Amino acid sequence: MTISKVPLSVVVIAWTALVSSVTDTAAQVSDGVVKIGVLTDMTGFLSDIAGPGAVLAVRMAVSDFGGEVLGRPIDVVAADNANKADVAVNLARNWFDTQNVDMITDLGNSAIGLASVNMAAQKNPGTSRITNEECTPTSVHYAYDTYALAKGTASTLVKMKLDSWYFVTIDFAGGHSIEKDATDVVQAGGGKVLGSARHPTDASDFSSYILQAQASKAKVVGFATAGQAAVNAIKTANEFGLRQGGQALASLSPMSIASVLTLPRTWS
Repeated sequence: MTISKVPLSVVVIAWTALVSSVTDTAAQVSDGVVKIGVLTDMTGFLSDIAGPGAVLAVRMAVSDFGGEVLGRPIDVVAADNANKADVAVNLARNWFDTQNVDMITDLGNSAIGLASVNMAAQKNPGTSRITNEECTPTSVHYAYDTYALAKGTASTLVKMKLDSWYFVTIDFAGGHSIEKDATDVVQAGGGKVLGSARHPTDASDFSSYILQAQASKAKVVGFATAGQAAVNAIKTANEFGLRQGGQALASLSPMSIASVLTLPRTWS
């Protein structure tokens, strides 16, 4: 089996993606080294659930695997995607085309994942959203997705008669998808959505978004956001007394244990 420099698969974990290249021909690996690129958010709002920790995790996995595959050494390189799809795609393309990178992992948010799926499909022909309408022969989806993140929480709360919702949503593909999936679940359960407020990925002040959620009088404020943005939004909601006013706060995205531990004990 030869591992070439053109990507043949994209593995995406909701807001995270893995692009790899494997072709089923003879018995030589690229330039003699299996090179894995970790393209991740090093300093932005997703850095606590990706970033340096993702790089370390890959290095640990390589070590656990014995440091080689098919008799060839495994090398790990890393770069910051700045949470921008164009930056990520340009870095990925350069890695594949000129740096002999065989696989790219992590990528970060859904917009970056979707852009990378398309780039991978261009590198190696395939059909064209990661799990459903944009699933391709160059892509495999594993672990959680936005449907799973939304359904468990939303369906449980609606069954508890917490059936009117307002969303605070991060304004990119992943946030939009979580909001849509949660909306579908709420409405299917007989509930209703009263509105949403969308914030940019670099938001630091969530006061206006939380005040809109509070004014909605919704029984549940759903946070369709991620990473440090989710932490800051939930902290702001606590400071503004939403729970004390009778509104439930529901996080609909993954957070690291370190982030959860920074939240007020009364938020959930």
